[in-house]
Amino acid sequence: MTARASFSALGTTAVLVVTEPRALEPGRVLLEDELARFDRACSRFRPDSELAYANAHAGESVRVTALFAECVRVALGAAASTDGLVSPTLGASLRACGYDRTFSLVRERGSWTIRRVAATPGAWHEIELDEERQELRVPPGVELDLGATAKALAADRAAARLAAASGAGVLVSLGGDVGVAGEPPCGGWPVRIADDHAAPLDASGPVVAIAAGGLATSSTTTRSWHTSAGVAHHVVDPRTGLPAATPWRTVSVAAASCVDANVAATGALVVGAGAPAWLAERGAHARLVDREGHVVLVGGWPEEAAAA
Repeated sequence: MTARASFSALGTTAVLVVTEPRALEPGRVLLEDELARFDRACSRFRPDSELAYANAHAGESVRVTALFAECVRVALGAAASTDGLVSPTLGASLRACGYDRTFSLVRERGSWTIRRVAATPGAWHEIELDEERQELRVPPGVELDLGATAKALAADRAAARLAAASGAGVLVSLGGDVGVAGEPPCGGWPVRIADDHAAPLDASGPVVAIAAGGLATSSTTTRSWHTSAGVAHHVVDPRTGLPAATPWRTVSVAAASCVDANVAATGALVVGAGAPAWLAERGAHARLVDREGHVVLVGGWPEEAAAA
């Protein structure tokens, strides 16, 4: 028997599921603590976050916490593994496209005039991180944004921390970024795939089961807003500095960790039409849905019966 709790965090919904009901309440406390630490480190919308401080002192070497250093290292690893398609240097581009505040406030705004900023696809190479000394230097003119990896890393870390503390099997979902740890329930953890993480549990959509690692879904439909150039979304192409021009509305990936899954899903949206081949080259297990609702499966993603 599993037990479940949910609450708002990191601008989305955090869901905790454990295989031992006794572990739910202490697990929730630990999860809230972990997510609060990530928010203080990585939020673009908190003036007191470490990310805001590093951006404000671009060109200078600044001291950072071990957690923030880890978050930057993971983001740089994502950039390296995707040849810069998933980059941590898109803060200015996101602001210029209209994602300059929490998404609930972005949605309240009627429209936005997109401003073009110079694309800097290779700027991540210039970020200097000394994780041992906990020092970071962001290049002048570059704004960090860790949205492509920090939430997924939080899911992975929280699931591992909670499983170690409780001995229970744990699933942590942060707005569709799912990390699991410990002994799973019989048959694995069932996860419903949907465009919107806020969809009800009985909504239509395929269900897959994972026993370890993580699963992530990236979408161009849920975090979107109206602009002078049409509808924009939060997945920016580092090569243009604009929302990625992609035929896919949703990409879901299962991988060895939630970070790996989210990096692959985000990169696939940026790659565009060639995403199935790109994912196959990475050995990914993925499900892609185009704007007309056609589904493409990659790797070991299970075949689907008729839509539920």
